Amino acid sequence: MPRPLRVAIVGAGPAGIYAADALLKSEVAADPGVSIDLFERMPAPFGLIRYGVAPDHPRIKGIITALHQVLDKPQIRLFGNVDYPTDISLDDLRAFYDAVIFSTGAMADRELPIPGIDLDGSYGAADFVSWYDGHPDVPRTWPLEAEKVAVLGVGNVALDVARILAKTADELLPTEIPPNVYDGLKANKAVEIHVFGRRGPAQAKFSPMELRELDHSPNIEVIVDPEDIDYDAGSIETRRGNKQADMVAKTLENWAIRDAGDRPHKLFLHFFESPAEILSKDGKVVGLRTERTALDGTGNVKGTGEFKDWDVTAVYRAVGYLSEKLPKLPWDIDSGTVPDEGGRVIEEGGTHLRSTYVTGWIRRGPVGLIGHTKGDANETVANLLDDFAGGRLHTPASPEPEAVDAFLAERNVRFTTWEGWYKLDAAERALGEPQDRERVKIVEREDMLRESGA
Repeated sequence: MPRPLRVAIVGAGPAGIYAADALLKSEVAADPGVSIDLFERMPAPFGLIRYGVAPDHPRIKGIITALHQVLDKPQIRLFGNVDYPTDISLDDLRAFYDAVIFSTGAMADRELPIPGIDLDGSYGAADFVSWYDGHPDVPRTWPLEAEKVAVLGVGNVALDVARILAKTADELLPTEIPPNVYDGLKANKAVEIHVFGRRGPAQAKFSPMELRELDHSPNIEVIVDPEDIDYDAGSIETRRGNKQADMVAKTLENWAIRDAGDRPHKLFLHFFESPAEILSKDGKVVGLRTERTALDGTGNVKGTGEFKDWDVTAVYRAVGYLSEKLPKLPWDIDSGTVPDEGGRVIEEGGTHLRSTYVTGWIRRGPVGLIGHTKGDANETVANLLDDFAGGRLHTPASPEPEAVDAFLAERNVRFTTWEGWYKLDAAERALGEPQDRERVKIVEREDMLRESGA
């Protein structure tokens, strides 16, 4: 009797779980069957949803419900707190599986090469997001001394950072934020947040709903300068062809023409301001210098040579995430991705690295919404199954599921399981119950492992 197809997925965020779901829905799942093991370096699954989505966005975190249904399937096992390649290498995985899919995502900050970017008071958005989302591998405190703060970028991460900085700690208390984050935000001195984009309203990458949510807080006054509402032929074309871009532009237009209110925290959205330099004194941030830009007719912008200094003492760059290079795999240093064709990992000579695949942000970069990785997963899995049908996958030496458990035990790797997630989930919900909160996130890795029964 033929054994099931054995697949390892490295990374148990949405991209990896969507790939598992695609495998389970394939014809191969019925005959000869599939057996999937997900490896995740965190003790808990769900990746970006747990450690990248702002805590005041429970709507997006609702995606976890759908992912839960996938991980509940008996053909799937979860190995949490297992790091690639420290605990298990590509050669190790090949010994146990017919194919390996990497879906490790992107959690580092993309560089912004301007003078002063490394000053004390200049931060990467990804690091701040990890802090307020209770990531166990970042410091428990965050310096929030600045009264006036700049955020560079006009995507949803920039909005998240600006919103968390502008809200009060008590506004965020009903969410899952852990006690150390609440205490940190309670001490936050920011009352003026400036978000900068080098292009215009039509080119902003905000989601319409995320943008409108800024204005829902009783503590945040959103301010847009009417002079920043400007469109050229390229911008008008963008609005006509992109409903979301048009909705964003309309929201910004409405804010630009209204009278300023009296909410205590001011959040300014600036357009046509390109960051040129972070200003310093004694090694600390004391300002931001921007160059005014102007539309060139195509929707792009050019510098005008007109500079302005902004009085801020902290700068957060939200100019994109970057994936970490994965050992043993080819790497495109410019895009920060693994080269691929349809999800098949491609080596320098153009040949497919046998039985090795990628999906999600490690494949195409950190662009699009969480749900967009579903299409990636379907394509990658379709090509994996095509290779399986064509006899192009390699044959593992030890395909028995128990061989993986024995390997990890021999290495003294302390791993969590899907059953362990249910225990951790119950522990976090129990922490929230006395305060009528859905959950309080557990931060310390050791505490997560203990509650998971690892």
